Amino acid sequence: MHFILLSGGSGKRLWPLSNDVRSKQFIKIFRREDGVYESMVQRVYRQIREVDPSADVTIATSKTQVSAIRNQLGDDVNICVEPCRRDTFPAIALAAAYLHDVKNVPEDEAVVVCPVDPYVDNGYFETLARMQQHAQQGAANLVLMGIQPTYPSEKYGYIIPTTKDDPSRVDCFKEKPDAATAAEYIRQGAQWNGGVFAFKLGYLLKTAHQLLSFADYADLFAHYDQARKISFDYAVVEKETDIAVVRYGGRWADLGTWNTLTEAMEESSVGDVRMNENCQNVHVLNDLNMPILCMGLKNVIVSASPQGILVSDKEQSSYIKPFVDAIDQQIMFAEKSWGSFKVLDVEEESLTIKITLLPGHRLHYHSHEHRRESWTVVRGEGLAVVDDQEIALRPGVVVDLPAGSRHTVIAKTEMTIIETQMGKEISVTDKQKFSLEDRYGLHP
Repeated sequence: MHFILLSGGSGKRLWPLSNDVRSKQFIKIFRREDGVYESMVQRVYRQIREVDPSADVTIATSKTQVSAIRNQLGDDVNICVEPCRRDTFPAIALAAAYLHDVKNVPEDEAVVVCPVDPYVDNGYFETLARMQQHAQQGAANLVLMGIQPTYPSEKYGYIIPTTKDDPSRVDCFKEKPDAATAAEYIRQGAQWNGGVFAFKLGYLLKTAHQLLSFADYADLFAHYDQARKISFDYAVVEKETDIAVVRYGGRWADLGTWNTLTEAMEESSVGDVRMNENCQNVHVLNDLNMPILCMGLKNVIVSASPQGILVSDKEQSSYIKPFVDAIDQQIMFAEKSWGSFKVLDVEEESLTIKITLLPGHRLHYHSHEHRRESWTVVRGEGLAVVDDQEIALRPGVVVDLPAGSRHTVIAKTEMTIIETQMGKEISVTDKQKFSLEDRYGLHP
């Protein structure tokens, strides 16, 4: 099967564990049978492989999330990068053009599009396989997944089937009605729209060319910032008359808020957490290297990370977004393709960061005009390259990097480095990259 997984959004409702780089789908909170914690994107990717080991998976995402995806899924995963965010229809159109023009997928092949962050069991992916089969057989131009509603939600679109058959033809599709209208749709047998679509690649490309007017993948990518900003539901689903729906009746949760996330957790805490016997319905997620102690709390969420600390009544946690929007803060932690970094201290003219480098990886060869830096090796072995001069690295070695010097570090083993940045204009934009000769034979 050909899958397009949509990975977008900043997940601000799950602050402080999520930010613009480390969105909700990268938070490792689900414990596998072997005791290792995995994220939403790792869980969904693993589930797809369990159902179809040969599945061709492409992740459509923004450029800010590419490093986190590489870090969690490896360097071999296919990624279609959006130059900027333009909502789901342009994202799907760009990914479809990528499949056709870059991956050489024929137009008569069926493709399944689904979000990267649903909390589901393997039956969900078996339903995706049935959707793909129906789309491949030409059952309809568009095949949707229908989920049995549990209440008249205003957050979801509603699919109204013509019959109770599975699959069934669709009478109409209505996007996010008010609660009273949603209740009436449910009485008519409506299903929630699960945000999952199956279609032949050629169908989507034809629709995309009509609405976005582009020549090919390269052309759409180059002019992506001019693409019409519109959701796939509004652009395609509401206007299409030839639709079928396949029902899914298993576990499904949209983990977009602290309430829904904690309901899906199999444990009451993650990280170094202590709770006394008087705590009731309390969930704690601790991403810090220090213990959290909770006593006598009821119906509370506690979450701690380098970005901040949240202590909230569970009901009130759904209203977090406007408060987070008002917080002007730099990224304090991020996973990158080469490892991760965590900001330890911020001063007016200095910044101290803990860098973890994976074996066989390196930083870009780069320089800074307005700041000087120093590296102190805490753990591991590797090689520093400073203005083309090599310096062997081991625990205890300190490397000074004057402003303007070109530098990188190459990890032979997993390394931990404390980097101190000093200057009056410390900024992520103060960085110029240079090519490094292939003689090192390592990942950038």
